[in-house]
Amino acid sequence: MELASKYDPKEVESKWYQYWLDNKLFASKPDGREPYTVVIPPPNVTGVLHMGHMLNNTIQDILVRRARMEGKNACWVPGTDHASIATEAKVVKKLAEQGIKKHDLSRDEFLKHAWEWTDEHGGIILKQLRRLGASCDWDRTSFTMDEKRSESVIKVFVDLFNKGLIYRGLRMVNWDPKALTALSTEEVIYREEKSHLFHLKYYVDGLTSLDNEEALLAEGNIIHKDAKGYYAVVATTRPETIMGDTAMCINPKDPKNQWLKGRKVIVPLVGRVIPVIEDRYVDIEFGTGCLKVTPAHDTNDYMLGKTHNLETIDIFNADGTISEQSPLYVGMDRFDCRKKIAEDLKKAGLMERIEDYTNKVGYSERNPDTAIEPRLSLQWFLRMQHFADIALPPVMDDDIKFYPEKYKNTYKNWLENIQDWCISRQLWWGHRIPAYYYNEQGDFVVAETREKALQLAKEKDATITDADLRQDEDALDTWFSSWLWPISLFDGINNPGNEEINYYYPTSDLVTGPDIIFFWVARMIMAGYEYVGKMPFKHVYFTGIVRDKLGRKMSKSLGNSPDPIELIEKYGADGVRMGMMLSAPAGNDILFDDSLCEQGRNFNNKIWNAFRLVKGWQVADIEQPEASKTATAWFEAKLKEVNEELQDLFSKYRISEALMAVYKLFWDEFSSWYLEMVKPAYINGEAQPIDKKTYEATLHFFDILLKMLHPFMPFITEELWQALYERKNGESIMRESLHLDAPTDQEKALAADIELVKQIVSGVRMVRNQKNIAPKEALVLQVVGINHYETYTDVIVKMANISEIDTVAEKDTTAAAFMVGTDEFAIPLGNMIDIAAEIEKQEAQLKHLEGFLAGVMKKLSNERFVANAPEAVVALERKKQSDSEEKIAALKESLEALRAQQ
Repeated sequence: MELASKYDPKEVESKWYQYWLDNKLFASKPDGREPYTVVIPPPNVTGVLHMGHMLNNTIQDILVRRARMEGKNACWVPGTDHASIATEAKVVKKLAEQGIKKHDLSRDEFLKHAWEWTDEHGGIILKQLRRLGASCDWDRTSFTMDEKRSESVIKVFVDLFNKGLIYRGLRMVNWDPKALTALSTEEVIYREEKSHLFHLKYYVDGLTSLDNEEALLAEGNIIHKDAKGYYAVVATTRPETIMGDTAMCINPKDPKNQWLKGRKVIVPLVGRVIPVIEDRYVDIEFGTGCLKVTPAHDTNDYMLGKTHNLETIDIFNADGTISEQSPLYVGMDRFDCRKKIAEDLKKAGLMERIEDYTNKVGYSERNPDTAIEPRLSLQWFLRMQHFADIALPPVMDDDIKFYPEKYKNTYKNWLENIQDWCISRQLWWGHRIPAYYYNEQGDFVVAETREKALQLAKEKDATITDADLRQDEDALDTWFSSWLWPISLFDGINNPGNEEINYYYPTSDLVTGPDIIFFWVARMIMAGYEYVGKMPFKHVYFTGIVRDKLGRKMSKSLGNSPDPIELIEKYGADGVRMGMMLSAPAGNDILFDDSLCEQGRNFNNKIWNAFRLVKGWQVADIEQPEASKTATAWFEAKLKEVNEELQDLFSKYRISEALMAVYKLFWDEFSSWYLEMVKPAYINGEAQPIDKKTYEATLHFFDILLKMLHPFMPFITEELWQALYERKNGESIMRESLHLDAPTDQEKALAADIELVKQIVSGVRMVRNQKNIAPKEALVLQVVGINHYETYTDVIVKMANISEIDTVAEKDTTAAAFMVGTDEFAIPLGNMIDIAAEIEKQEAQLKHLEGFLAGVMKKLSNERFVANAPEAVVALERKKQSDSEEKIAALKESLEALRAQQ
């Protein structure tokens, strides 16, 4: 096939992706080969591709394509997540635009709208991933709310309930007032905020005088008093919650507040009289040591309330407005109320003072603009200690390996401090909780279907009919379906031990972000051991966060997040993939810059042009030149060396470094050195033919290079591989294997020798550059002493345009010299240079070096520096000294010879 003069990614990418699909090259079925399984972290069903997805899926595709080329049965399963909170919010917003409120609809009517929205917008992201080159088995595409996955979720809920691990209870939960649902602890993101600490006056009820006031003060009590009477000072960041205060608490050991023991105080503005209770929970050092207790609106206060049997007054509605249980500010938003109550407290003389204060405030992970409200709520929970016990050892013992390893400590810390998981959400979009209430007392049964629920209910009360059953209104947390993902994708919950779960499970690699290590990674490990008795994956590769070149997290609000599809349009998928990976060390944040994609595009062009160059050579059945014999033997050795390095880097999941190794191999070794070594000469302006043996070797090398590059750059490698030799329909580079033997000792020695030969050639080129000698002008090369490089004479002569190589005892007096290791080389310049100008130039160099050496010697003559500086620093200065002295001696010798010629 004939190649275009310029690489056009658009034409190439669409052509080969369709070819791969048409020939089912991504498909996988269980067979006798070693399986390699990856499950995609399911993106939100209505989401669109962003830079984080690009990074994650590029890495997955690299691993999957490499596994295919290793002869494994690679299976990459795609799918999407129903994303309860995000999707429901979008549907509610769309309905609102049509003038419809969610609660004007029945559940079934709302779900009809939600499915329509999902069908219309769902799956866009999976189509976009095809543009990236993702080689998923698309026939396996799954959805967390499809039939199999839904059946699996309900089955697991029932099983865990029957095991006593799921329970329903009134607990303090994290409430999202915007989404109107409970959240798990892991869905709360804490942000540091500049706030205020309001110091409020709680007057002591009925206290007009203290008989022993002087004695109390002497004992360390801090007693507050004004014209209105005695009062305690309570410091709070949330004055809007005082309407729910039912006690004030002091530490019994606090000397400041002993005078308050056994008394009652009055809640400011509200007028409610509340007891002063004592509990060692109170931090003596925080604020005044007096704590307002609001059991309905703070987790710790709730625990105090239970311990001291306090009344609970819920002053907030679900949407964060003040409820009718409050005597003041009913219907006002909580933050508007904070401002208003602060003003009213000041006016009433009940504000002691306000100070600036920095504290951490919890926000909803799904609604980042919404502060979480602690709220007492009847919810469903999963007991987590059992799961923590089974999920911690496999990671700490490296049965499951984390890359980078630092995340083991993050994982361990969470599991050792685990809390029960609130799994219910006050949403309609999602898996409805399979609990059925059958009487007014709220008694319930849990069953997979309504029919089974009726049977269970009848066992408790034979008179119950289907009409008496009322299914729980709540949906399950989205992560309750995601934690089963590696199992449910192969139907391992509904059909344990089936052929696919036995073959594909455990999966091989999971690629994900560290931000969901608790939400998803840990919970999948728990589910894996609970339901299959095995780990869900063998390795977890944590990507970093994609940031802009200034280090800022990419976001729409900052306008610094490029559209991935636009990047692909501009630079091509292979260029973007390479740009992402050049900046993507495992676990570290990625500083992304468009210029990296440009570098990727330039590399594509380099590969394309190198291929066209080679394919454009005329071939003749002539003898292979010695330089080409050496070049082909060397590059064979180099390929083996780099392949060994690649295997090591992939085994450590250092994928960015692996790409850089192949990049340098192609750009530096193959294009800049090998092709120059074997390139046929031009005589009288006409290209001479290349010998057949070298040409065939070069095509063979190109074949191997394309295979090495393919996982990183699938499109251009497929295009060129197809053009390299005649191919049959259905053949593809992705099904080719890449097996190279390890380099022999002889090959390693050859590769090391050629590195020195390259230095000789570079030395000659440096002299040409410094002395302004044209590349076409052949030079004489002198080797001073013994020539250790006679074997490589042909390569040196060709690459450096040398007319002859002479071994001499002393170099020519006009020569420009350079060192390679301990060997000295010289280029006799004769009348090729302006001697006066050269003397002036070298004298300036000598002056600079002597000044530099004087600075180094001053440091080394300082006894304190030598005695106290780190050994490595002193050694570096001594090396600078010896290098400078060596260069000065060479320059003086050269100047002496030049002056002798004047």
